[in-house]
Amino acid sequence: MSIHFFLRILAFLSFLSFGLTLWRWVAGARFPLHQRAAVCPPLPRCTVLKPLKGCEAETKSCLRSWLAQEYPSPAQILFGVASADDPVCAVVRELLAEFSRSDAQLVLCPATLGVNGKISTLRQLEPLIRHPLVIISDADVRVPEDFLASLAPAFADPAVGLVNCLYRLSNPGGLATRWEAIAINADFWSSVLQAQSLKKVDFALGAVMALRAEQLRDMGGFADLADYLADDYQLGRQIARLGRRIVFSPVVVDCHESPRNWAQAWAHQVRWARTIRVCRPLLFFFSILDNATFWPLLWLALSLPSRFAGAGAVLPVCLCFFLFRIATAVQQEWRLTGARAHFRWFWMVPVKDLLNLAVWVAAFTGNQIQWRGHRYRVLPGGRLQGIET
Repeated sequence: MSIHFFLRILAFLSFLSFGLTLWRWVAGARFPLHQRAAVCPPLPRCTVLKPLKGCEAETKSCLRSWLAQEYPSPAQILFGVASADDPVCAVVRELLAEFSRSDAQLVLCPATLGVNGKISTLRQLEPLIRHPLVIISDADVRVPEDFLASLAPAFADPAVGLVNCLYRLSNPGGLATRWEAIAINADFWSSVLQAQSLKKVDFALGAVMALRAEQLRDMGGFADLADYLADDYQLGRQIARLGRRIVFSPVVVDCHESPRNWAQAWAHQVRWARTIRVCRPLLFFFSILDNATFWPLLWLALSLPSRFAGAGAVLPVCLCFFLFRIATAVQQEWRLTGARAHFRWFWMVPVKDLLNLAVWVAAFTGNQIQWRGHRYRVLPGGRLQGIET
């Protein structure tokens, strides 16, 4: 293969990555982010399930936001915890005393019902559900006061089976967390909307998921999700199989994560990359095509020393690609978060792309992950198998 032919391939891949980046930006720009639906009472009665484990600096404010909801219909909140010794229990009890008129309770869920601790807790909360609308949310999610009132109207359409919420990482700290913040706040949400513009959605996002209790019963409850890491993805698949639509709410929620160092951030990214690879291998393999830093950079690096016709035009073309990639990422993060503090981190956008290339490669080098202090093997389809140490 001649160098000229190879350079033509790189030129094609560079323009393709630019086109995919443009498509993702357009998909994000067209979505009515942060808009509120008209509230038309009566709204459905709902049950909120909050599986908890451990306590971080933001845990109390996150949980308080659910108890402080301005919702005109009855709302039940179930806080589930595996151990009475968990420090989060004291936080929940303080909040229950503060919001004594709320229909909320702390539920001890000591049984181990599967590998996934979150799903184990949800299985034990499931018999206590009293209302027709069920909302499942992670512990580190904070929501606005009108969140439930803005989410519930989507279920006026009987074809809707599950409502997702886009989310933002609200507390990026060091460089490692900034890497993950760009991945979430700039790229992930628009990639999700890009996928929605291509085909019917058959997955869910775990920060907040809302579905009808009857559909939860139709899919057999949470039991089938017990041994999967990507329980949100599996839940979405179950709802899609029931023939129901999965939609995204324009209301954005805040996720607060503990600060991570580079090793922790790397392990987190590789864990999810390996999980996605086994769940959707073809899609994950081709995801490298939208890396709008790597392909132009490789094209530029190999073009400049060569003598093929048109080599002089590669530099300005690639610079345009790089500037567009950075500008759209910064704009997308600003649109999701509403903040400008990340503007000075614009140079991290290409760094994030190159780190994600390394993560993509690492996803193919094994099927083992570390999660909550234990090692697992990710089996085809995403099921977890414990590894004896």
